Amino acid sequence: MPRFSTILAITQICVVAFAADWLTDGKNSQRTNWQEDEKTFTRVNAKDIKLLWKIKLDNEVREMHSLLVPLVADRVNTSSGPKQILIETGVSDNIFAIEAETGKVIWKKHFTSSYTPPPNPRHDILCPGGITATPVISPAGAPGKYTLYVASWDGSLHRLNVADGEDVAPPTKFMPPNGKPYGLNLFNGALYTHTSQGCGGNPNMVYTFDLASGKVGSWGPSGGGMWGRQGPAISSDGTMYTGTGDGNFKPEIGSYGNGIIGIKVNPQTKAAELVDYYGPSNAAWLWKRDLDMQVTPAIFNYKGRELMVAAGKECRVYLLETAAIGGDDHRTPLYRTPLICNEDVNFASAGIWGSLATWQNSTGARWVLTPFWGPQHSAIKAPVEYGEVQHGAIAAFKIEEKSGKLQLVPAWISRDMNRAEPPVVANGVVFAYGNGEDTEQAYPDVGLADTADRRIPGSTHATLYALDAESGKELWSSGNQIASWNHWSGISVANGRVYIGTFDGILYCFGIQK
Repeated sequence: MPRFSTILAITQICVVAFAADWLTDGKNSQRTNWQEDEKTFTRVNAKDIKLLWKIKLDNEVREMHSLLVPLVADRVNTSSGPKQILIETGVSDNIFAIEAETGKVIWKKHFTSSYTPPPNPRHDILCPGGITATPVISPAGAPGKYTLYVASWDGSLHRLNVADGEDVAPPTKFMPPNGKPYGLNLFNGALYTHTSQGCGGNPNMVYTFDLASGKVGSWGPSGGGMWGRQGPAISSDGTMYTGTGDGNFKPEIGSYGNGIIGIKVNPQTKAAELVDYYGPSNAAWLWKRDLDMQVTPAIFNYKGRELMVAAGKECRVYLLETAAIGGDDHRTPLYRTPLICNEDVNFASAGIWGSLATWQNSTGARWVLTPFWGPQHSAIKAPVEYGEVQHGAIAAFKIEEKSGKLQLVPAWISRDMNRAEPPVVANGVVFAYGNGEDTEQAYPDVGLADTADRRIPGSTHATLYALDAESGKELWSSGNQIASWNHWSGISVANGRVYIGTFDGILYCFGIQK
């Protein structure tokens, strides 16, 4: 082989070996939000991040919902050669495939159905209609082939070829129409999601779909919707975990509100079955104060044990072990942190929302990161802090063993962010953002009024940050480059680019200029 051809072949192998995908919300089935495959971003070059492109997408907003979390598949075999493709979901039943290098739309899919909403249907911030579950991408057997799984507004499961948007199988019934499913998770040939807020008059349920048999499983907690924004996290044995919202925690009568549930698919019947659960010791008080356990957990290995971190609006992080998430009594975690925020017990504009992140550095230290809204609690301190926190921030913890027990030890608290959203960790850099959203739901003149016409005018703009993952030091900020804010969304990171979509339908790509 000529020397040039040899170099080219080696280069191509390296490109494939070091390519980074973001095929599902939270990066993986465990929802760690850790981009382990990232090699381009570093602590050194983060200061050089620039706006590479932005594009306005043709998607109608619904209430405060617009664009969902972008997904990234590298080296997709298309008719014009291998491309890195970005999949962006619009709430109004739209899917856009975008070339990551240029920001150009390759194809668009709009789902239509025979479903007709009833007269005067409920549409509000909690129940906007449309697509609410971030899709998931799976390799489809051959190199460069990928299948996108989408749950549309009418409850159908769609399977699309990422290369061209064509159906690879006919749409199949998955869930009732007009519900509110959350981020799809794919594990061992089955899809998992859950619903909340009783949207469309539907009960709050876990739904599973076995791709080989087409069988659907379902299970409901009889109290408390499940609204961790990234959907469920899945452990190594195939158990899906999610927090539950407001409701009574009384397992003896089948009620699991304000707790965490573990659901597993029966391998013979494909039914969804409850296999474990946890309820905080103050679950009854959480219910009375509307402090849901509504955060998507993150699952990881630590010194031969599979652990999980979870959280809720009260603003504590819980450390649990998947072997028995609440111990023998289902009420005892391995550890729970002191209150990080929400000193005023605010049910709407404070607490931990969305999801968590966890990563491990080169020395084996395990880190856990949480976003939070509102002021930092006066009783919590970290060795490294970056000024007063009033609107939100990222708090970082290390897992350490003290007196034979595992603990989450504060390491740093970031600079102030306007409603900090779930972070992503990539090659020693934490990407986080303040969403700029007006999160108030109650007002002195009218009381509870969680309406878009009140909240949209008070929303400002999102700001994206790059932080040193071990110190929390700010390395870069987007400043005022992002014109609008977002709700019900997130960021993804792959191959030297970070993506964020906003309420005005614009998708931004920031990164290192190649």
